[in-house]
Amino acid sequence: MIDRKRVLRVVQWILVAAGLTLVGFWAAARLGGWFGARTEIRRFEKVRAESAAETAPVDSDRGIATELPVDTSLWAEKRIEEYRESLDHPFDSALAILRVSKIKLEVAVLSGTSELALNRGVGHIAGTPLPGESGNVGIAGHRDGYFRGLKDLVVGDLIEVETLAGRQNYTITELLIVDPPDVWVLEPTEIPSLTLVTCYPFYFVGSAPQRYIVRAEKNEP
Repeated sequence: MIDRKRVLRVVQWILVAAGLTLVGFWAAARLGGWFGARTEIRRFEKVRAESAAETAPVDSDRGIATELPVDTSLWAEKRIEEYRESLDHPFDSALAILRVSKIKLEVAVLSGTSELALNRGVGHIAGTPLPGESGNVGIAGHRDGYFRGLKDLVVGDLIEVETLAGRQNYTITELLIVDPPDVWVLEPTEIPSLTLVTCYPFYFVGSAPQRYIVRAEKNEP
C-alpha cells in the first residue's frame, strides 16, 4: 500500500528544490546583466577621462554616474542569453551614454545597429547625426531588452545623453506607433532632436510588425 503522506513529502521537497533552482537562475541572470552592462559604461568613462585630461583639469562633478543598475527582470530569456554571448566580442568605445532616470535606464550607445551591438547596448542609426550633434539623432534598441521600459514613458519625461563633449538633456514631445517603411521619423529636423526606435508591440511573439517611436527635443541651456 502506498504511503500517501510520504509521497506528498517527497513531492513537496522536489517542488522546493525546483523553486530554489529557478530563483538561482533568476539571480544569476540579474547579476550577470548588471556586471555586463557596466562594461561599456566603464570603457566610456575611461575614454572620457583621458580626453578631458588632454584638454583641461578633470571636473569630478561631470563624471559618469553608475549607480543605476540595469534591471533585466523584464527582459526576454533569449535576450539575456544573447547579451551574455555579446560580452565575448570586442567593441569600439561607446559614442555616448543614454540615461532615462524614470525607467532606471543607463546604457551605452554603440556605433551601428548590428545584432551584436543591440545585444550589448543600444545602437546609433547610421545616416543620422552622432549623439551630441545638431539635427535628429536616431538610436535603436531591442523591445525585449534595454528599450522595453520605453513603454512606460510619457510626453514630458526627460532623457539625458552624455558624450565626450558633455551632456545634453531632452524632453519627450511625442510617442508614435508606425510601420517599418515609415522612415520619415528619422528625417533631419531643424530643432536638435532625439528619436528612439524599437519594435512594437513590446510583448509580441515573433517578429513585431510595427515600430515604437519616442521623439524628444533638446532643452535650451
